[in-house]
Amino acid sequence: MEIQDYLQILRTRWMIIVVTVAVAILGALAASLLTTPTYQSCSRVFVSTSGGSTVSESYQGNLFAQQRVASYSELVKGETLAARTIDELGLTGITPAELAAKVTATSTPDTVLLDTCVVDTNPGTARDIANSLGNQLTVLVRELETPEDGGAPASSVRVVEQAQESASPISPKTTRNLALGAAVGLLLGIALAVLRDRLDNTIKTRKKLEAAAKTALVGTIPYDKAFKESSIVSFGATHSVSAEGFRELRTNLQFLEVDHPPRVIVVTSAVPAEGKTTVAVNLALALAEAGHRVVLVEGDLRRPRVSKYLGLIGSVGLSTVLAGQADISDVLQPSSYEGLDVLASGPLPPNPSELLGSEASRRVIEELRTRFDYVIIDGAPLLPVTDSALLTTHSDGALIVARFGHTSESEVSRAVGNLETIGAHVLGAVFTMMPLTRKGGEGYSYYYETDKTIARQTPSPVTPGTVSAQWSEPGGPSVPVSTQKADTSAPVTVTSGRRRRE
Repeated sequence: MEIQDYLQILRTRWMIIVVTVAVAILGALAASLLTTPTYQSCSRVFVSTSGGSTVSESYQGNLFAQQRVASYSELVKGETLAARTIDELGLTGITPAELAAKVTATSTPDTVLLDTCVVDTNPGTARDIANSLGNQLTVLVRELETPEDGGAPASSVRVVEQAQESASPISPKTTRNLALGAAVGLLLGIALAVLRDRLDNTIKTRKKLEAAAKTALVGTIPYDKAFKESSIVSFGATHSVSAEGFRELRTNLQFLEVDHPPRVIVVTSAVPAEGKTTVAVNLALALAEAGHRVVLVEGDLRRPRVSKYLGLIGSVGLSTVLAGQADISDVLQPSSYEGLDVLASGPLPPNPSELLGSEASRRVIEELRTRFDYVIIDGAPLLPVTDSALLTTHSDGALIVARFGHTSESEVSRAVGNLETIGAHVLGAVFTMMPLTRKGGEGYSYYYETDKTIARQTPSPVTPGTVSAQWSEPGGPSVPVSTQKADTSAPVTVTSGRRRRE
């Protein structure tokens, strides 16, 4: 992995890192609050030897004192002084070994100073023990260094600094613990984010989707908050990245097979909740927007959603026709959108797979093909049931819908494998819920607006002459656009397909 891959993981998995850091900081704070505060007090003693009459003797005496400091530090930490201190202070409930464990002795190199520090939960007790140890050390050294014949001791110890009661505890250090918790949480969060990304087999890139589906990506539908309120895209909105995504899908479908563009299309997915119904409805609207006559078939006879999204009656429709209880003309419903008719699901049958795979189903689809330019079928998911696979055998192919960060590679591969097993054709894959990013991702968001200053300009006169052209639509014959002598005194009329604009 390159550094850009790690940066992308951090951008994608930032929530894991934030949560881990927060938990680590809260843990450090809880540990600090639950820890009993401890206080430290220190006393200092000075070690000296008998002075010499010459410089050399004084130097030797100083070296001797420095050597004695190391020995006295061990005495301070021993149980002998601890027992004397317990007796002097009248301490109860503590043994010499336990008191000795609270004592530390340190000395600065090349000096004859010895610091005795005591840690206790009570600052006053820590102070008293440190001072008592200093006094008891003075007595013990005098006893050890005095010769048996009663001469002067070789060295002596004097207390030069009395221990003071500490106002603030040395533990816990809340600020340090919080900083340490944040640092540990950050490192752990990054590690968890990378691990989560490595274990995540959901599809997040175009290459992975194309590899799993064994086909090209023909459409990318970006994430749009408006889908939470309505599954219908507003194609008239000025800035609608969703509308542009469906227009791109419409254009790509028209150029999939130039000689025989697909006109009967099943929109399906590997598993539920991938956005297949939203894609089917808005693809049909995008095709109708381009001037085509489109019929949207509610082919999911288990959990139909098309009629609900478009506000139509779902109690009569496809299953009614397949059961021979009505003709197609009787159950087709015009939608509130120009150029779009809907064949609802009808009553939910107990055997959807048998109905959709029947010869009657094939005849219904062929009749719709003759009546409309495009037939868009919203099918059921491929892995739970075989309904969409059967419908695909009656159509020109299927679009496989996969949701960003939700569908796994194995699910898409198994779904496409189910279609390939029965010889069904896969037209392409559609990526839904793609995050909108400007850098670091595959999603994008750009706007290209009309220059209104140019649109308001008066058109220049047309030079007399002959202008001719043809426009060809998928599924229809070539239509002449204009073949006439230009007349500068009359308005120019352009006819394109089924729409005529003056």
